Amino acid sequence: MFGRAITWGGSEDVAPQTFDIRTAQLGVYLFVADSRLNLLSVFDDLRYDRSDVDMLSPTMRRHVSEKLRPLGFKQVSGTTFENRAADVRFLMPKSHALGASPFDISRYTPKREQDFYVLTPTQAACQIIDNYSLDHAVHAIKDLISRQPVNLLRLADYLERKPTHQRFAGALGHLQYFQRQAVTSDPLRTRRSLG
Repeated sequence: MFGRAITWGGSEDVAPQTFDIRTAQLGVYLFVADSRLNLLSVFDDLRYDRSDVDMLSPTMRRHVSEKLRPLGFKQVSGTTFENRAADVRFLMPKSHALGASPFDISRYTPKREQDFYVLTPTQAACQIIDNYSLDHAVHAIKDLISRQPVNLLRLADYLERKPTHQRFAGALGHLQYFQRQAVTSDPLRTRRSLG
């Protein structure tokens, strides 16, 4: 579970190591978007068009690999990084269709409680919306936006008719205003896209 540090290793001559993603040096392009859901978000861009494809680019994937490798993670498949000693995996779910909803990103990639999803900011925001109350979701997404803007128009296009989504639709104007302010202020205004 994310809330506790994960300890591994340890033998007669090697002290056990502790892995806590919250204290890892991840840089400005990676952000733990939610510690209960274990969501790691990868910075995408400052501005979006609602028709932008929402997926991790090869450059974003490479950046994740470069940051996880020093933490003892090995890429065991095209979408999975694993640290066997810590029994933790970072999973990069793939969209199964070009126009797939960002709300469905984790549907075909199950994870264990201690594993993490590596997502775009928009995908992370969708997971937050589906798992929290309106107030909690808005607060968490504002925290995400202050570090990594979200494609709010694309997100709005995929809101469903279920009550959780309909309540969230009323907060989109507030989040769009908040995001406009965030991308024109430090530290975001000078950040470049990973590609």
